[in-house]
Amino acid sequence: MSPSHLEYYVAKSSGLNRTSVLSRVTVAAVAAALVSTTTAAFAADAPRTAQSAGAAESGARAGALASTAAAVVTPTNSLYGASSNGDLSRYDLNGNGGLKAAVKSGSGWQYSKNITQADQNSDGYADGLWFVENNRLAYMKYDGAPTDIGGGWGAYTKVLSASNLGGGTADDLLARDSAGVLWLYLGHGNGKLTTRYKVGSGWNAYNQIAGKGDLTNDGKADLVARDGSGVLWLYKGTGNYKKPFGDRIRVGGGWSSFNTLVSVGDINFDGVSDLIARDGAGALWLYKGTGNAPAAFHSKVKIGTSGWNGFKILF
Repeated sequence: MSPSHLEYYVAKSSGLNRTSVLSRVTVAAVAAALVSTTTAAFAADAPRTAQSAGAAESGARAGALASTAAAVVTPTNSLYGASSNGDLSRYDLNGNGGLKAAVKSGSGWQYSKNITQADQNSDGYADGLWFVENNRLAYMKYDGAPTDIGGGWGAYTKVLSASNLGGGTADDLLARDSAGVLWLYLGHGNGKLTTRYKVGSGWNAYNQIAGKGDLTNDGKADLVARDGSGVLWLYKGTGNYKKPFGDRIRVGGGWSSFNTLVSVGDINFDGVSDLIARDGAGALWLYKGTGNAPAAFHSKVKIGTSGWNGFKILF
């Protein structure tokens, strides 16, 4: 990645993610902001049952899909960590595959779950966050207030954005329910979502799911998932919202030593998305993406020595 790109990333991340941007002074204030926002216009209000998931396809994807599937822009984002007391820390990228020192970026996040960054205009940089709180999904634009997207999201055991999966220009949202069914919500580019589409079943076999951008250099966003035996699997993206992933490809075994897998995109500015893993001792490791499947990652490199288990969520 060129030096000018790095300079732009640093300027944008420092300008949009400082304490005054993400700080939520009190949980009560957040709750009031969510309650005061109407949900009538949002298609994602209350997850629907699997039986009715495809009924409202006509018109639901308007504005969420381009006429021609857009190539995924490999994202370049800072890493965030939320502690159990609600403090939010930001770790900017140093341009060499590592992280800068922590910057306090907010408070009041102790009740939030499944926090995930989202790029709404396909410029390669997150514009805000989706998060689940009190059974509801909210979207918070950087330098903005939380907006209520809909209820019933406590039914999901995992919610994450793995970039643009459906062929549009904005990031989309994945959600796994307690039965192991994976659902895709297409993004409209403003935090709002279409109705959900069933991706597949059996996803309870995975205890870690992560992804942020293209791992295989084909212009499609991909996903990785770790099963109970410690095997990591790669799901190549298709760009088709009806079938967003191809058949899984075995990456390798031995991933059980990690308690968290997360991706924020391209850490080392080489144009390929990477994977971050936290081990049981609290150390942080970087797996640089190769751009090739099934050998999707280079050997791990330690980018954090200890203390990372202090975060309940990394995103």
